[in-house]
Amino acid sequence: MIPPDVRKITTAGEVARARTFLAQLAASLGAPKIERARFLTALTAQLRRSLGQGGAQLTLTVQQTGPDRSVRVRAVVQPATRAPGQASPWHRALSCPGPMTQDSHLPAHPDDTAPAEALLAADEETAAVLQRLDESENLVRLHREELHQTNQGVLALHAELDAAALTQQKLLDAERAARGEAEKARRLLTFLANASAVVTASLDHEDIVRRLPDLLIPEYASHVDVWLFDEDEQAARNGRHSAAAVTAARTDRPQHAGPHPGDLPGTDDLPPSALSPDRPLLCIPLTVRRSLGVLTLTAPGDHFDADTSVMLLELARRIAIALDNALRYEHHRDTAEELQRAQLTDLPAADGLHLAARYLPATRGLNIGGDWYDAFFQPDGSLLAVIGDVTGHGLRAAVIMGQLRTALRAYAIEETSPAQILTRLHRMLCHQQPNLYATAMIARFKPGDLQVTWAAAGHPPAVVRAPGGAVRVLDDKPGVMLGVPIPFEYEDHTTEIEPGSTLVLYTDGLVERRAQGIDTGIELLAQTLAGLHEPDLKDLDASAESLLKPLVHESERDDDVCLLLCRTAPFPRS
Repeated sequence: MIPPDVRKITTAGEVARARTFLAQLAASLGAPKIERARFLTALTAQLRRSLGQGGAQLTLTVQQTGPDRSVRVRAVVQPATRAPGQASPWHRALSCPGPMTQDSHLPAHPDDTAPAEALLAADEETAAVLQRLDESENLVRLHREELHQTNQGVLALHAELDAAALTQQKLLDAERAARGEAEKARRLLTFLANASAVVTASLDHEDIVRRLPDLLIPEYASHVDVWLFDEDEQAARNGRHSAAAVTAARTDRPQHAGPHPGDLPGTDDLPPSALSPDRPLLCIPLTVRRSLGVLTLTAPGDHFDADTSVMLLELARRIAIALDNALRYEHHRDTAEELQRAQLTDLPAADGLHLAARYLPATRGLNIGGDWYDAFFQPDGSLLAVIGDVTGHGLRAAVIMGQLRTALRAYAIEETSPAQILTRLHRMLCHQQPNLYATAMIARFKPGDLQVTWAAAGHPPAVVRAPGGAVRVLDDKPGVMLGVPIPFEYEDHTTEIEPGSTLVLYTDGLVERRAQGIDTGIELLAQTLAGLHEPDLKDLDASAESLLKPLVHESERDDDVCLLLCRTAPFPRS
């Protein structure tokens, strides 16, 4: 450590010499130019301020610090005359890399030429500082340019990211819209398929019409009206219906009526006039081979959707097909039923024998025309009770049934035995109607005879109830069905029958169900017959009704039902 240097500063020249001395000292110790300039500038400014306050005392200390042998120069400036309460002395330190040895001394004190030297030294320091400033400015400029380029790159990257985000958002919106359209199309197609299955499941046109509001309201319409033409409207195409529906009926084109045009595919827009209601209407003709009517839909909101209207037009086409099928079926069924009923016999009155019959057409499918019953007298006064069932259904079965009935009556004139009649009927059917079969049973009652003779061709067995309530089934082995392509001779069977007994002839529609065998139905028939009460036994028509109730369900009848009751008289009195 070099002893402290203390000097008094009272003039500007002394300030300059002190500055020159410190500049030489700092330079000799290798102090950085910038740090040296900052140190000298601050010290000079402090000394100059002190001149106005009566001078100052400058104390310089040079000492080595730290293991790296660096040198620390410390300057302390305090007023020459220190008053009580005055602030602490000004001080500042300068770190120099050194090195400094034990033989090191402070530079010599400058002479009177110090101001000039100080000025030159200050210029050199200023130049060094300015050079460093220039270098710093260049670096700052370079950094600024780099920062500007970086900012431009960041801005460009942000712009690209924004553009990419916008493109991605557009793609997402397009995908969302496509998914929405696909989901809407899937929903419309699903509804169309389900609704088509509903309307085509029935062959009752009134049932089809009843189902439409439940299908369409409230999602596709707020109100549904179906106008089916009758014969007069078929020609006139008018009636008590909306003007839009009348227009659709007359033009046979779908019509849209509303406060504003609908622009719906395949649909004509009526002009905004008195024809246009407050809420839009869509009137669609129900046309297949002919115009059946008009389906009028009131919009569920303020307009009809274009895609939905296309689906509704297709649904109306399918509704029209279902209605046409139902109406054609009903016409065919009614014709067959009318033909069959026209061929059913009015039961004759016979001494000592009471007759009652029932015929019920099927309630499902086209199952009409195959069953029949008949009762008539033979030339010898015997009465034949006949029950039969032609395979197949519909109008052809009704026609074949009429032919069999006519042929049976003709053969009964020449033949007296039920077996002989069935044998000739079997030969006729094999010859004239191949691939068509029938079952039949004939029971023959002779006047004054307590026996009944019967023969069966593949038909369910008759059931007999005695006056006391005992029931037996005439289950002797029946012959083959009529029309089976093999030669066959039928046999007569004879059984005793008491006065007041009831013989029940029937077709399989009475006792056969899909979920059960025919034997179960026959057993139920026998139980029901045995359980008839006294009032029913006295009234044969009441007996027939009592047998039908437990055996036939109106809503589940898949086949025709024929029932023929024969009761011998007199009925025993109680």
